[in-house]
Amino acid sequence: MRIREARERDMEAFLRLAAQVEQWFGPMVAEPGFHRALRTHLTRGTALLAEDGGSAPLGGLLFDPVRGTESPAHHLDWLVVSAAARGTGVGSALLDAAVARFVPERPAVLEVVTFGADHPGAVSSGARVFYERLGFTAGEPAARGPEGGSRQVYRRTLTGPAPAGRPMGAGA
Repeated sequence: MRIREARERDMEAFLRLAAQVEQWFGPMVAEPGFHRALRTHLTRGTALLAEDGGSAPLGGLLFDPVRGTESPAHHLDWLVVSAAARGTGVGSALLDAAVARFVPERPAVLEVVTFGADHPGAVSSGARVFYERLGFTAGEPAARGPEGGSRQVYRRTLTGPAPAGRPMGAGA
């Protein structure tokens, strides 16, 4: 598996991944707002793509490095692993690569909004368990998703030295 910075030419790969999770997240593939957000991440270099050399992407990640007032707060905007690659470590590898690349200082807080406990995708997607296994803890409720389902903030605090990686926005 190779994880690399995604480029504009990877738009279709991200849309193929999005098509696999619309039942949980709501419309994305035909949604202009999702296309705008994806292009923003591709342009600024905060989109990562996992691939194995085949034609289908293994997973994708959109990251928003934001500086807070007391410690850096970074937001994981979107993390999707293809149905065929779920449970194989692709999601963890994408998150590790994002932290190495985009989170240069410690302490730092990572935030992600995922399904609320009562959302139908909370169990079937495995998202909540995935984040909990990676050290995230459940926080406050978040705004409902576009499909009307509940959402919840999850956070993870990073301490210790930053991993050796590339500076934020570095090319692949």
